[in-house]
Amino acid sequence: MSTYLQLIVLFGSLSLMSIGGGNAVLPDMHLRSVQQHHWLNNTQFADLFSISQTAPGPSILIVGMIGYAAGLPVGGVLGGVIGGFVATAAMVIPAASLVYAITLFWQRAQESKWRIAVEKGFAPLTVGLILASSLVMSRAADHDWRAYLLTAVCTLIFVRSKINPLIVVAAAGVIGYLGIV
Repeated sequence: MSTYLQLIVLFGSLSLMSIGGGNAVLPDMHLRSVQQHHWLNNTQFADLFSISQTAPGPSILIVGMIGYAAGLPVGGVLGGVIGGFVATAAMVIPAASLVYAITLFWQRAQESKWRIAVEKGFAPLTVGLILASSLVMSRAADHDWRAYLLTAVCTLIFVRSKINPLIVVAAAGVIGYLGIV
């Protein structure tokens, strides 16, 4: 039962810090699930992240998959399914409850100066959290200079061009499939 409690504590706390979405807390999610609890290794985490980003639906799909991996040793496939549900509920319920409560208050403070200041302050905070997530994922997924080079080239293409990101991702996938990286 302690694994499920660990999932609740981990994802419940990450839920309340996930300003800008679930990917904003990816570095801490990686640190705790890979290095602290050892539910996954770096490669598995990177693979789950890739799957969660390519699958349709919310970007927090990785949470359910981490919960599944954590629950497998506890009770096999059923334990994994329970772990997935527990982790997902722990990630969604606290943030949704807090957003609901804040929304009620926020609507009343529409013209307040501190509201405008808070909204402006969250933008750089969110960008920083997402950049930290990018760094953690590149370190977890890239294992040699060719992978780092491919990540850098793709990043430059994303930033400097208007090429559809799906084309860039597909090209990088083909390069990986062919064993170049």
